[in-house]
Amino acid sequence: MASSKVAALIDVIDCDVDHELNAEDGDAEFGGHEARQRLERQLVRKIDLRMSVLIVIYTLNYMDRNNIGAARLRGLEADLGLKGQEYATLLSILYVGYMIMQVPSNMVLNRLGKPSLYLPTCMVIWGVISILTGITTDFIGALLARFFLGFVEAAFTPGALFLLSKWYKRNELGTRIALLYCGLFLSNAFGGLLASGILDGMDGKLGQAAWRWLFYIEGSLTVFVALCAMFILPNFPSTTRWLSEEERRLAMTRMEEDVGVGDEGETEEGTRAGGLRLALGDWKVWWMVLATTSFNVALSFNAYFPTLSATMGFNLTVTLLLCAPPFMLGVIITFAISRHSDITGERFYHISLPILGSVAGFVIALSTMNTAARYVSLFLMAQSYAGFVVLYTWVSSSFPRPPSKRAVVFAVVNAFSQLGNIAGSYVWPSAWGPTYRKSYAICISTAGCTIAMCYIFKLHLAHLNRELEREEAKKGVKEKGFRYLL
Repeated sequence: MASSKVAALIDVIDCDVDHELNAEDGDAEFGGHEARQRLERQLVRKIDLRMSVLIVIYTLNYMDRNNIGAARLRGLEADLGLKGQEYATLLSILYVGYMIMQVPSNMVLNRLGKPSLYLPTCMVIWGVISILTGITTDFIGALLARFFLGFVEAAFTPGALFLLSKWYKRNELGTRIALLYCGLFLSNAFGGLLASGILDGMDGKLGQAAWRWLFYIEGSLTVFVALCAMFILPNFPSTTRWLSEEERRLAMTRMEEDVGVGDEGETEEGTRAGGLRLALGDWKVWWMVLATTSFNVALSFNAYFPTLSATMGFNLTVTLLLCAPPFMLGVIITFAISRHSDITGERFYHISLPILGSVAGFVIALSTMNTAARYVSLFLMAQSYAGFVVLYTWVSSSFPRPPSKRAVVFAVVNAFSQLGNIAGSYVWPSAWGPTYRKSYAICISTAGCTIAMCYIFKLHLAHLNRELEREEAKKGVKEKGFRYLL
């Protein structure tokens, strides 16, 4: 085992040496250094413009997933005859389907190389399922709709992360993932505003309850955006047709230089099971699964955000409107922290500080029923997603190649960590309200566990970097090559 790790490290160093020797030739291919810089800026702007549709898709992804929270406040439980923990089961069953599909979905995406068709097609299907949720009349019907909603939605998040990793270098990726996760904040912020308008204005229209119209309208919006996205989203660099030949070569060269080896051949020609075998056999992947699972439990307040807002004693409309500002501020904080993490190349502290902020929010919420203090606590909780974004960026930079493995890593981490969302669905029972002290205590514990696991991961990556340095010294390499980000 140890010898295989050393051999892998030597391969990394050899790739880095080749990169240094060929860097000038790479610039010459594109007309020299300055010409290449101009072309690269133009390429990145073009990619950014296309990728921006992912933010809209992610907004609708979370809106279709979480609109059940707003529907709960307007009669969903009574109309479906829900009892006991059945509402929590409706929340958790989505993540069961979500877990099942993520790994095979990303393997199919890597093999097909056509995310511009694959992801929007999945989006159309989950939009239709969201619409059908509005016609359910009992617990079983809603349970089936939620399961299949999660099953199809599973394609998007790991698929989007993998797509971004195919286009952006490591020092660019954190900012783009942060922008992607802005969709989550926008969903929580404007989803509440949209839900407020629908629930106030559509009750009784065509004989349908307002919460049913919530699913009809938001599901239809998802289908419309999906059809538009088919013409906007890029594929992978080697399979995207709207690039010039020079831009395509530069897109692939950028990624080869960033991780020290090209990956397009592996993406298009690699074996189906190779990436799965490499990912499942790497203990670091499972370590990050556990860390992310723990973090998801700490973030379980998200699905109950309207309920926590309602504990402040305002009416339904005001309760939903108050959900928006915490997540709007979260957008700004997440972007700033992720951008700073990219600039400095540091991950651990950029994860830990937002988590500590959420712990402060949990402590405030469990220690007082003061309205102003509890609202401040919601702001502190919402900003913790900044750490979640950087954590996913860390996963990407810690498993850079081969791409077949990277595709599976994204899916494995995102899929199995949904156990945290399943458990988190039962962390906020109504019997523990309105103080939810036990719920906040659980979140504090899991937040602390996440920080501890990330610190151990940082120490291990530092050890790997020292091994790389020793191998470079033995080979007489003067320039620093690939390093894991800490």
